[in-house]
Amino acid sequence: MAIRKPSKLPQTAVLKQILKRCSSLGKKHGYDDDGLPLDVPKGHFAVYVGENRSRYIVPISFLTHPEFQWLLRRAEEEFGFDHDMGLTIPCEEVVFRALTSMLR
Repeated sequence: MAIRKPSKLPQTAVLKQILKRCSSLGKKHGYDDDGLPLDVPKGHFAVYVGENRSRYIVPISFLTHPEFQWLLRRAEEEFGFDHDMGLTIPCEEVVFRALTSMLR
């Protein structure tokens, strides 16, 4: 298995890529005509966290926090952003919940 080099894209480009990927999961059950999940409010996006890939809905404002950006860099290094599972955050759920509670 090859080790993936981190992207050299500017941070804003990476964030736009993440948002585009999260909002273009296709038209499936539970999605509107634009392919957006019906259970995700405007201004939020879904992430999958932990060993069980539990789904969390987080505000887009989290993207500006350095701690959350660190998690996104880890996600890119471990999984990349080009896969069908959605945005997967590689950390334990308890750590993710503690971090997001501090950001709120």
